[in-house]
Amino acid sequence: MTYLFIADLHLSPEHPRLVRGFLALLESYKNKNTQLYILGDWFNAWIGDDYTAPWLDEVINALKQFNQAGNQVYFQVGNRDFALGKRFLNQFNGILLPDVDTLKIGNIQIRLEHGDLLCTDDVSYQKFRKIIRNPLLLGFLKRLPLSFRQKLANGFRKKSAETKQVKSYEIMDVNPHAVEQSLQSVDLLIHGHTHRPYIHDVHGKPRIVLGDWREHEAQILEIDPEHINQTFELKIWQY
Repeated sequence: MTYLFIADLHLSPEHPRLVRGFLALLESYKNKNTQLYILGDWFNAWIGDDYTAPWLDEVINALKQFNQAGNQVYFQVGNRDFALGKRFLNQFNGILLPDVDTLKIGNIQIRLEHGDLLCTDDVSYQKFRKIIRNPLLLGFLKRLPLSFRQKLANGFRKKSAETKQVKSYEIMDVNPHAVEQSLQSVDLLIHGHTHRPYIHDVHGKPRIVLGDWREHEAQILEIDPEHINQTFELKIWQY
């Protein structure tokens, strides 16, 4: 069995190379009894599970084949695709995980999350996150016309890009105290979000930051249960 962890793919029709990279990943790991964990921002924006498009149909068909080959897909929402739900995942028997989840491989207890909750210094984002994730508001937004939701998503992306230009990297990165707290009851933390792939040592415990998917490659994590106690290493996935 292979445990595969990826994040921050930001798939969209505007970047077909990223889509092809993901399809190639599914094909490469299809016959490896893979437990695939996608830790948020799978898509660059998600306006609802009722959204359809030819490029997305191709992704869904590949995911169905991946599942039928005996593999499993797990998904945690990110700050770009928090509206993605079970209706979409049910098409290929995908499993929706909570914002923070734990996984045990061998004798290693692992905490999984997208990573945005760790960025506690970014106060304005945390306030926005709390509002937009409110189940009542989210339920209301999902009932709006698809075209309106598309315009809303485009507005959010534009605003996010403008905000990032004026915020420091330190504010948008994880808070050390939040990281230490998250590692208190586990042996390993895996997350994405910050687009700064690296394996950090936090008082003897690893914090693995997955890489965002770029034009030609991404940094992903593969764990073999038979070698779980060996040194972890990010893997370059090229497409």
